[in-house]
Amino acid sequence: MRSSAAKLAAAGATAAAGAAVWGIGVERYLFTLRQHTAAVLKPGAQPIRLLHISDLHLAPWQWRKIEWVCSLADSTPDAIVFTGDLLGHREAIGALKEALEPLAASGAQLFFVHGSNDYYGPLFKSPLRYLRAPSRLATRVPDIDNAQLTRMLTGLGAIDLNNTAAVTSLRGSNIVWAGVNDPHIKYDDFDALAQSISDQVIPDDAVVFGVVHAPYQYALNRMLDLGAELILAGHTHGGQVRVPGVGALTSNCDLPHAQARGFDVWFNAHRAAYLNVSAGVGTSIYAPVRFACRPEATLLTLTAGGAG
Repeated sequence: MRSSAAKLAAAGATAAAGAAVWGIGVERYLFTLRQHTAAVLKPGAQPIRLLHISDLHLAPWQWRKIEWVCSLADSTPDAIVFTGDLLGHREAIGALKEALEPLAASGAQLFFVHGSNDYYGPLFKSPLRYLRAPSRLATRVPDIDNAQLTRMLTGLGAIDLNNTAAVTSLRGSNIVWAGVNDPHIKYDDFDALAQSISDQVIPDDAVVFGVVHAPYQYALNRMLDLGAELILAGHTHGGQVRVPGVGALTSNCDLPHAQARGFDVWFNAHRAAYLNVSAGVGTSIYAPVRFACRPEATLLTLTAGGAG
């Protein structure tokens, strides 16, 4: 009996070690471009290729990640949306610029909102904390130069959507890009966003796309209030370590775990919008592991099909 128990324990330890080696040494480098189609444009509209990138958590030495992000320009997007947590190190702004320059040179329209890690550098945290409750930041002093990050992004031609909106025309479609700063640290201001929309001349045929870092339910519902037909979010890392056959054990917010990754629909009352939650490209430098949850970006092909 003891021999069988010892063998079982040894087998379990071997499996755990193998999973750790895979998650740390292999899977977190298996960068993937996920693709979906969303019929959100007005009838007769030309297709739009939208590249959604989130949670790079970039550190200066992560050259494989930098090279892969650079290569995403080859997907020929019409628009690129960054949903926050681009930084993973206090000294990574230069490396981030290097990664994003080919995307900026692609001719695509660029948009961004910030996440908490664009204000606060990484710290070691027990992974068990994420299973108990979302890891909100409350008392730390921001130690990332967010103003410098914002200047770098806008200098590349990206449009800042933090608590504001922008109206652009893309391949003949008028789009309201409605964004908020990160709800995870309570930097979001939906009243300011609504005022920004009301201050602008919105074409009658415009469609509304919501952009947010952390997909808290109230934030998604407020986007529905604004008429969003597509919402883009990140933050969850897809659970980062998923259990095969079970899925994510946490979303690090109040989003249902089943929606912690992927393309889905968000419902509230009689309203709905397509929702793409990116599992993200990176991880914290203090938790460099992914299991059953490859690092990703998403290429959405937006097609005609919405109401006229």
